[in-house]
Amino acid sequence: MNAISLSGVTVDVAGTRLLSDVDLEVAAGEWVGVVGPNGAGKTTMLRAIVGTVPASGEVRIDGRPASSLSPRERARLVALVPQRPAVPPGMRVIDYALLGRTPHIGYLSSESAADVEAARAALASLDLVDLAHRRLDSLSGGEVQRAVVARAVAQSAPIMVLDEPTTSLDVGHAQQVLDLVDGIRRGRRLTVVSALHDLTVAAQFCDRLVMVAAGRKVADGPARIVLTPSAIRRHYGATVRVVDDEGGMVVIPIRDSRQSLEDGTIVTTS
Repeated sequence: MNAISLSGVTVDVAGTRLLSDVDLEVAAGEWVGVVGPNGAGKTTMLRAIVGTVPASGEVRIDGRPASSLSPRERARLVALVPQRPAVPPGMRVIDYALLGRTPHIGYLSSESAADVEAARAALASLDLVDLAHRRLDSLSGGEVQRAVVARAVAQSAPIMVLDEPTTSLDVGHAQQVLDLVDGIRRGRRLTVVSALHDLTVAAQFCDRLVMVAAGRKVADGPARIVLTPSAIRRHYGATVRVVDDEGGMVVIPIRDSRQSLEDGTIVTTS
């Protein structure tokens, strides 16, 4: 059974079609990366999965129609790491991680010892135990991002959705966060769906890639099938070289040999 299934999913917002007739299946334990140019519909696809944007068509989570799930039930199945998380000023890291336990805490109830233990285990998995009592606004960007992932891990959902989780991080912190996510995924057999801006990162971490452009799915498969120079030129308008060797795939932007003069004339340089 698939962890996630989309069938003919379409999203219209304020009269604008952001996603059009998308089909997608994600197997349990798989890491699927969603790539595409800015404005392609990556975030909209993730929001349709999480349920934060109205969508037509059918979304199924863990084999169940998403429309049949209450918000609490859906949150027990899918944890979200948003692109721009709300980080309450002054909140301690441990308390922020505990917010991930909200779907498991009854109304008018407080967290149990098991909830606190789940939050602490999540911090340990992201190497944040020493920072548990630090304020979020005293942390570095990489530490905050790890805390956001820890909150999602504490949610104990079998599916994790990450929207551009490394956009604001330098290369070292980005790699660290994704390595940690991958370790947690393998240890807990999580299903991961992530929108990723860096094509090299997407190729090296994800089991499979889905490329979207202009609100449509235009490619789906292994990185070497999806990330071809011709597809990247067509959908990103970029010239790249793709290197695929023992170290994994690397997508290298290269300057076009043509240069535009001030009057718009295109000349070719040697």
